[in-house]
Amino acid sequence: MKLFYRKFGQGPKLIILHGLFGQSDNWNTHAKQFADHGFEVYTVDLRNHGLSEHNSLWDYQTMSEDIVELIKLCNLQNIILLGHSMGGKVAMQFALDHHKLLDKLIVVDIAPKYYPRSNNNILQALNAVDFKIIKNRKEAESTLSMYISEPEIKQFLLKNIYWNENAELAWRFNLKVITEKIENIGQEISKIKKCNKPAVFIRGELSNYILNEDFNLIQEIFPLSIIETVPNAGHWVHAEQPKYFFDCIIKHISPQKF
Repeated sequence: MKLFYRKFGQGPKLIILHGLFGQSDNWNTHAKQFADHGFEVYTVDLRNHGLSEHNSLWDYQTMSEDIVELIKLCNLQNIILLGHSMGGKVAMQFALDHHKLLDKLIVVDIAPKYYPRSNNNILQALNAVDFKIIKNRKEAESTLSMYISEPEIKQFLLKNIYWNENAELAWRFNLKVITEKIENIGQEISKIKKCNKPAVFIRGELSNYILNEDFNLIQEIFPLSIIETVPNAGHWVHAEQPKYFFDCIIKHISPQKF
């Protein structure tokens, strides 16, 4: 699938993959900073998200192959691949399947393990938003508030509302497929293969996505991995501690590192 992407700067190639319900422009601020530090940055809308195509095929293997197609389209090589949450698992799958295209791997707050389904309330909230009845963002927010208390999560989701070609409000992401196949997002990344490319796993100190007991699994699959912890940050590490997060990434991807 040909993915929508945004491009910033020139230099070593850095591809950034968002998480579930995200989109490429969530990473614009960091992308511009990386570009200012001499990198050519591609922020990507993964399939069924943002401005990329909607499709019933939705799993890590398929999304990994989408990144291969993007790399070929843009004639890239020796890429640095950064992924957050769901995007981090896409990045891990890519690293295992296509390590020859990879220079370095950066995974943000996700491990290769299986995660039990944990998005039930968000999916319930999103499916409760009936755009045949709801005609503006304020009404959509009121419906989401019946299920979701955290204002930052509501605002994150509301960024996905747009006016479609029929002049109707709609979600940018493919809610139908995501709802039907949400179990795919919790699937583990297979331990059959190993990736011997440099890798950095960055976790939030307050997050429970990468636990101390996950370190052995990470280093079994990615033997050259380093694990960093960002203080006072939860799962949204890059948004909660943006300067610390950015400095941590730059420390690891500057040319003299690895």
